[in-house]
Amino acid sequence: MGKITGFMEYERVEEGYLPVAERLKNYKEFVIGVDDAQAKVQAARCMDCGTPFCNNGCPVNNIIPDFNDLVYRADWKNAFAVLNSTNNFPEFTGRICPAPCEAACTLNFNNDAVGIKSIEHAIIDRAWEHGWVQPQLPKHKTGKKVAVVGSGPAGMAAAQQLARAGHDVTLFEKNDRIGGLLRYGIPDFKMEKSHIDRRAKQLEAEGVTIRTGVFVGAAKDGLGKDSKVTNWAKETITPEQLQAQFDAVLLTGGAEQSRDLPVPGRDLDGIHFAMEFLPQQNKVNAGDKLKGQLRADGKHVIVIGGGDTGSDCVGTSNRHGAKSVTQFEVMPMPPEEENKPLVWPYWPLKLRTSSSHEEGCTREFAISTKEFVGKGGKVTGLKTVQVEFKDGKFVEIPGTEKEYKADLVLLAMGFVSPVAAVLDAFGVEKDARGNARASTDFTGGYATSAPKVFAAGDMRRGQSLVVWAIREGRQAARAIDEFLMGASDLPR
Repeated sequence: MGKITGFMEYERVEEGYLPVAERLKNYKEFVIGVDDAQAKVQAARCMDCGTPFCNNGCPVNNIIPDFNDLVYRADWKNAFAVLNSTNNFPEFTGRICPAPCEAACTLNFNNDAVGIKSIEHAIIDRAWEHGWVQPQLPKHKTGKKVAVVGSGPAGMAAAQQLARAGHDVTLFEKNDRIGGLLRYGIPDFKMEKSHIDRRAKQLEAEGVTIRTGVFVGAAKDGLGKDSKVTNWAKETITPEQLQAQFDAVLLTGGAEQSRDLPVPGRDLDGIHFAMEFLPQQNKVNAGDKLKGQLRADGKHVIVIGGGDTGSDCVGTSNRHGAKSVTQFEVMPMPPEEENKPLVWPYWPLKLRTSSSHEEGCTREFAISTKEFVGKGGKVTGLKTVQVEFKDGKFVEIPGTEKEYKADLVLLAMGFVSPVAAVLDAFGVEKDARGNARASTDFTGGYATSAPKVFAAGDMRRGQSLVVWAIREGRQAARAIDEFLMGASDLPR
């Protein structure tokens, strides 16, 4: 622990942002990280709390008090060593994780939490700057071959852990670059893709073979007929081919099946899933040419869905130069402050205003879309009604009907499951929500009903956070190592 009385002497310091007018001009990151002095002050606020709830609040169980203490003492290299022992990609989580560790911080019970996320961000950025992030090569090779299907954070973490255990790992990705939803979901202004690129180089230096543009699934209609899921594959490998070539297969695809809104007028032009809209801009940012890109220039944009994906649509639409942006949320507006004695140390329900909201957005709560209206086959607006939650269901409030103008509607209501056709191709049993059925038990965890086939990340648990994906990738790697070798020294 850094300073015994630090939590009583210092206030929380937030990371800064570039001015709105400046950051809307491009798609670059705009967060201003804490400097050495600010990081030391934040680390000094870490309490000698006996039971550090932050450890369990963090899905990868980062050893937070230890690296806080090291930052306070300006021992940045050892702070990185501690952070790196539990988290393969702190530059991902330090940028886009919502920080459940801070919600669980003991100081957060009656004060502002320690700025754990900003400290993590500072540690990893300094580690890259000073060359401390290096490939970790295995002491010996096992001769075992593992296929990891899906190159998001779960797949990347699993591939790295398995390669470090000495296995020959091939990481498959159906799109043209690795990263999954980090690459083609999270906007560049939240996380620039150079962070993924340098991790890809590290993976290859550690012996991972990366194969992009390869879809793994049924040879025909592998994603299902008329699927809207992004697929830029140029080659298809069947599950049978994969299982014949590899000793184990790990499925780490994302929960890419978007939740639809089947109301009258849904077939009008101008109504799209968020995951049709966001990947295109990221592809253009990468320097690719794209015909007929979905853009919001000069349009009245309605984003349906009040979560992070909706917020990403808001930020991207504003950078396009939308005339107006309105975001709908079917749930009532949450309180501005949570009832901490009631909810701490768990993740609280409270009003969250993102940087994208601050850039320009009207937010409507407790609102439901009844119908899309259009002219000449194109959407021109939508009809809504206010709702309230009664007896376990949403009930319309009479007299609250309203019509909104819309030239572009983006559906960002979450993701229902992984693509069913992929799991079906492998013969994997699914749970009630359409995810791959597999436990997280210490023994036999992450194994599916199909022989030699494992599942982790969103493919197993459904849509979730990047930090949960990293956790599951690491744990699944240990399970596969144990399956192949009879025992494992990989951390769980």
